Amino acid sequence: MLKAVLFDMDGVIVNSEPLHRKAYQKMFLEFGMEVSDSMYESFTGKATLSICQTLCNTFSLSFTPETLMAAKRRHFKTLFENDLALELIDGVFQCIQDYYEQGLNLVLASSASMTNINRVFDRFDLDRYFVAKLSGADLAASKPHPEIFIKAAQAAGYEHHECMVIEDSTNGIQAAHAAGIYCVAYQSSASHNQDYRLANYVIRDFKEIAFERISSFFPAR
Repeated sequence: MLKAVLFDMDGVIVNSEPLHRKAYQKMFLEFGMEVSDSMYESFTGKATLSICQTLCNTFSLSFTPETLMAAKRRHFKTLFENDLALELIDGVFQCIQDYYEQGLNLVLASSASMTNINRVFDRFDLDRYFVAKLSGADLAASKPHPEIFIKAAQAAGYEHHECMVIEDSTNGIQAAHAAGIYCVAYQSSASHNQDYRLANYVIRDFKEIAFERISSFFPAR
């Protein structure tokens, strides 16, 4: 029986990917890096520090990953505060309300920093629906490592077979699969060249996983 849903945030709850891309591009320019589209797309779903560690190694930078991360977050903060077009993904708020009203425990499991998570949750008044929020930036390993979803299931208070993950990235789907948790992949128009083959179910519209429908995928044991 389905008892908890573990949500990714960027690209699943909020359409923040365009802002992240702009922030990264500003950071790349600031530190003199030419990052290909394919390399950038491989970062989707990973924590910022892990991305910056990869950049420092790839480009043999004399700067620390923490310096790059601080610059990226500075650029994102400016964009977040000034881009009024930022909005929730179509249909996700109704989905969150539906699950909440059905008594499911909702947990946020995002690679974003807790600062950015709180910005989004404050802006869209989401805290009331979630029992916990986890940031990959606070964990030892980044997606595709399963740590964040293992801890999110613990925070939800249920066994893995009673949980469902909603993700939009290759790294996030791999993390859910490695954790042994049923994974719904949201095929977002903002996330390009992501691999959904390890997902249990792929959707383009959140109506496809309304509680009445998705609960039938989790029979009582």
